[in-house]
Amino acid sequence: MTDSPRPNGNRRTPSPPVSSPGTGAPPADAQRSGVPGSGKRRDAFFDNAKYLAIVLVAVGHFWEPIKDDSRFMEAAYTVVYAFHMPAFIVISGFFSRSFDMRPDRLRRLVTGVAVPYIVFETAYPLFKRVVDDDPGQEVSLLDPWYLTWFLCALFVWRLTTPIWKAVRHPLPLALGLAMLASVSPRIGDDLDLQRVLQFLPYFVLGLCLRPEHFHLVRRRLVRFLAVPVFVSALALAWWAEPRMTTGWLYHRDSAQELGAPWWAGPVMVLVLFGCSLLLTACFFAWVPGRHMWFTALGAGTLYGYLLHGFVVKAGDYRGWFDASVPHGPVGAVAVTVFAAVLVTFLCSGPVQRVFRCVMEPRMEWAFRRDAAGPARARGRGQEERAAREAGGTRKTREGREAPEQVSA
Repeated sequence: MTDSPRPNGNRRTPSPPVSSPGTGAPPADAQRSGVPGSGKRRDAFFDNAKYLAIVLVAVGHFWEPIKDDSRFMEAAYTVVYAFHMPAFIVISGFFSRSFDMRPDRLRRLVTGVAVPYIVFETAYPLFKRVVDDDPGQEVSLLDPWYLTWFLCALFVWRLTTPIWKAVRHPLPLALGLAMLASVSPRIGDDLDLQRVLQFLPYFVLGLCLRPEHFHLVRRRLVRFLAVPVFVSALALAWWAEPRMTTGWLYHRDSAQELGAPWWAGPVMVLVLFGCSLLLTACFFAWVPGRHMWFTALGAGTLYGYLLHGFVVKAGDYRGWFDASVPHGPVGAVAVTVFAAVLVTFLCSGPVQRVFRCVMEPRMEWAFRRDAAGPARARGRGQEERAAREAGGTRKTREGREAPEQVSA
């Protein structure tokens, strides 16, 4: 997601997202059908949701340089930004419910989140040095660049998952932290902590959800009501466009930094949380639950999320968006189609095979051998055999918990 530039003019950090788009294990970790963790096939609904959300992420990034000439595009951009990253983060939280400090899960957190963060946090500034002819561009692992904020945030959220599972009222506590962050301009840009804290409630909400909650929003009535909700949201965004800065949607600044009184921060956190959840529920209502032609691409959304940014940045650095054609109606449609096709290709199997070494490295050389691993594998195998013999649903020690995965 491409936000407005930072004061130094070098960064446009997206506000997710990525879900990838969409969180400790690689995105290829198994998702289960029906009740997550109960079978052997990936759940088509979640793969479809991740793919459709990553398409919206890419489209939003390509809209950002050309939206200023059209109030309608500004409104559409606002609506998309209000829910696409929250949707990713909710899914990320949902598939983080089984995370604990077990060695194998910590290894997956490092290889599936930390390593891609380091690689792309280095690659994006180097790309700017070459393509934008800016040899002075610094490389820093402490100030997330463009899309990498999501991986940084996910790493922190995952590590704190045991805490959120232990406290009595996790969601109100997470909302309280987000509200405090919105009035704390001294937090600064290190590790993009504003975003880590302001998007935290969506992750914690995902931790609190159960499969039946997703079934509720996929009913026919909810699907029917989603249409007027989206139309109303578009009309409201069109009305609010000249009256409200889109900086609130990025969750990267405090109220004071946005030129608003301090009390507006907590208010906007709550208002946007409610609006985002409503639109996210409507989005989930229209996500197909059956296997589609794009379902398999849901396993590669992290690839599409991190790689499409290079094309957006290249267009920004080389002035591709400065031409008059992309700013007209036909050009806007063409840009939208191009963005969707591009991210679809970047989520595909051939691209995954090429970049798996940096997105999902095995790195067995870097870790000690887990002596308990074979015993856990044997235990899981015995549980699966017992469940098949009984004809019931396998219940693991996690108690029907979903597997960890990256939902970007």
